[in-house]
Amino acid sequence: MAITEAERMRQLAVVRRLEAAGFRAWPATSTAFDGTWAVRLTRSFPAKRLNSINPLDPSDTTDIAERLARARKTFAEAGRTLTVRQSPLAPPELVAHLDAEGWQSFAEAIVMTCEIARIDFSSSMDRIPIRDANRYLEASLAVHGRPASMRAGLGGILSAIRPPCGMFVCESEAGRPIAVTLAIQDNDLAGLLDVAVAPECQRRGIGIDLVSTALRYSMHKGAKTGWVQVEADNVAGLNLYGKLGFQEAYRYVYRVPPGERP
Repeated sequence: MAITEAERMRQLAVVRRLEAAGFRAWPATSTAFDGTWAVRLTRSFPAKRLNSINPLDPSDTTDIAERLARARKTFAEAGRTLTVRQSPLAPPELVAHLDAEGWQSFAEAIVMTCEIARIDFSSSMDRIPIRDANRYLEASLAVHGRPASMRAGLGGILSAIRPPCGMFVCESEAGRPIAVTLAIQDNDLAGLLDVAVAPECQRRGIGIDLVSTALRYSMHKGAKTGWVQVEADNVAGLNLYGKLGFQEAYRYVYRVPPGERP
């Protein structure tokens, strides 16, 4: 069923708010604007969200080819592949241009939200977020299996987060980190970032317990809505958030020029 213009505008307002919260929760080293395109680059960390063009206004349709050409030079200078993050805020004319030029799509993700007050926290453990950023950094590297070469880049991202940030780590009986997540408080929004469970510890309920703990902590701090970004092929992640009451708000996908590696 077709939606009305008023409904479309309300949906876009939700997308804009969540996109802005996402930028603040996982900050790039540099963000420049070409019109309403946010060009985010982070030389020290390869995350796609931190190294992409993010169109923010569906009506910004001028000089698309020329702006992409300028961005290509900027990305090349940073040692990155030119990448467009195509959300519902991307102008249809830009999408049509990318399609016509044969740009590849990859890593579709779903942004999900929930009303935190509706979550049943009765079975989740009560944990206090850790205050040692270095401890969280090392735990995140270990749980995600990231190489030591990413330590400085990830540390820079964590130190650049400006909204209040709850850092949660679950450890084994031997004291080894087995799960991590960040709860980024942005007014009444609580974003879940960096969520991971060590592969050998998955399917034990550790992830849902840690996420529930982070959301309950955020609720006590005044958050009303939780949000998270999950890759569309992450069945386990989608099931986990679905059990907590998260529902799809919108999707985005990354685009790169034909023949180039993401």
